[in-house]
Amino acid sequence: MKVAEINMIPYGSTGKIMLQIADEARKSGIEVKTYSTVPFDKRKKNFEVDAEEHYCFGSFSENKRHYYLGSTFGKNGCYSRKGTKELINYLKGFGPDIVHLHNLHKFCVNLPMLFGYLKESKVKVIWTLHDCWAFTGQCPHFTMVKCDKWKTGCHHCPQLNSYPTSRIDNSKRMYEKKKEWFCSIEDMTIVTPSHWLEGLVKQSFLSEYETKVIHNGIDLSVFKPTESDFRKKYNCEDKFIVLGVSFGWGIKKGLDVFIELANRLDERFQTVLVGTNDVLDAQLPKNIISIHRTHNQNELAEIYSAADLFVNPTREEVLGLVNIESLACGTPVLTFRTGGSPECIDETCGSVVDVDDIDSMEREILRISEENPYSKEACVKRAEKFKMNERFSEYVALYKEVGKR
Repeated sequence: MKVAEINMIPYGSTGKIMLQIADEARKSGIEVKTYSTVPFDKRKKNFEVDAEEHYCFGSFSENKRHYYLGSTFGKNGCYSRKGTKELINYLKGFGPDIVHLHNLHKFCVNLPMLFGYLKESKVKVIWTLHDCWAFTGQCPHFTMVKCDKWKTGCHHCPQLNSYPTSRIDNSKRMYEKKKEWFCSIEDMTIVTPSHWLEGLVKQSFLSEYETKVIHNGIDLSVFKPTESDFRKKYNCEDKFIVLGVSFGWGIKKGLDVFIELANRLDERFQTVLVGTNDVLDAQLPKNIISIHRTHNQNELAEIYSAADLFVNPTREEVLGLVNIESLACGTPVLTFRTGGSPECIDETCGSVVDVDDIDSMEREILRISEENPYSKEACVKRAEKFKMNERFSEYVALYKEVGKR
């Protein structure tokens, strides 16, 4: 069996998932080739993928032009013809039985060309949706703005200034065109990382396709209870540490919630935020320990392990791997009831409160600090449900199932 995986970039969370699935599939004797465009980020201009059978298509200059035209006219996915032709030629030369799509909204691929090839070749398609972009006219997320136009037809988009940005509202036409392109595939299976996203797909124009949930996984050899001198280093050995981790802090990730909580919690508590920067530091109260970045995942595991409670006041989340990373290190989770974030925990290892209910979140922090209701062992046991290799093995099983049809 031959499988081609496509993700617009070979790095970041979705790029890593693509490459890790490919490695797991090869162990089962499946021939896999992976494809991405050349990095759009100038800092990664000379980026090389350390992976088997990985191929780059397109050019930096064409993608830059695509970004300019796509973001100006609201037509993300309508340019990069030369690079897409190169990708299609790669696929024709390989002759895959299955094409596994991932993230396609980085202004790097021509959607009508790609889906035209998929339709004409009658190749079987698996598409892992890492957000909601595939069934909207513009945005990858719409929870915060409480928009449900995607159910019937996008128009007057309220998020033109959010990624992927657009100066002109072309959401109505792009919704119609995406529906036309994507629903032209005869044999396609949709995969979502959470039951929450699966539920949205079933309400969208992709509802006619079979949908399967495969949770994302983490490396439990890295994320595990880890001893360190973190508490001593930051002089909080006798404090109840409330931890937040994000590498894109803002209102969507609940930075304002942490600021409010830090102002409310007394000296028994110590708030620690990871993934900050100098600009954010100017907004934070002085009683928050700000860590800009960790040197590696092992150091991050040390911080998770040192904390007493991981708080995730996210307002838009497909799943929330940071929740699972914390659990794997033995630290319970408190999160907002939004997206797939609550799916990471159960009653043995964490708690959920309604979105924006900071009063309830504060009460839960106090309750957990006083009662200590969640054991380290229960947290680790829950995290085992998200073991990376086992989750990726589900894709291997799906490949074999789809390949037999």
